[in-house]
Amino acid sequence: MTILANPPTFKLLLSHPAHLLSLGFGAGLMPKAPGTFGTLVALPLAALAMVFSVQQQLVLIAALFCLGVYVCHYTGVALGVSDHGAIVWDEIVAMMLVLVFTPTNWLWWLAAFLLFRLFDIWKPFPIRQCDAMVKGGLGVMLDDILAAAYAILCIQLMLWMN
Repeated sequence: MTILANPPTFKLLLSHPAHLLSLGFGAGLMPKAPGTFGTLVALPLAALAMVFSVQQQLVLIAALFCLGVYVCHYTGVALGVSDHGAIVWDEIVAMMLVLVFTPTNWLWWLAAFLLFRLFDIWKPFPIRQCDAMVKGGLGVMLDDILAAAYAILCIQLMLWMN
């Protein structure tokens, strides 16, 4: 077991805007299932983003992804662990992407949430391989975008079958 020199704290969260974002406005500080709590943060953010067109939402998500590469790397360095479980910006951005392609209905959003968490935790091919090979902020962000792609494919398949 690795002992962190700098465990995530509320003080760290407030010490820099990059930490505030990467730790999901505090969701990443949850002692159990921080990734799940981080994913929940995406729900109201995605709802707010719905005022924009799909194209504008995708541009926003691309910008948040690029920002995430920086903030996740910055916090990973501060914590001494590149992809620390408290870093949840990757879950937030990826879940926002899934919701762009999900009907606006609580049952569909629940299905999207569960599918994304399943693929984020399970990490089927090539997610696990990508996670092992790509490090730093890009690696943190990329594996969740791949999990989002799996969730989007499942949602679209369910819509097609419906």
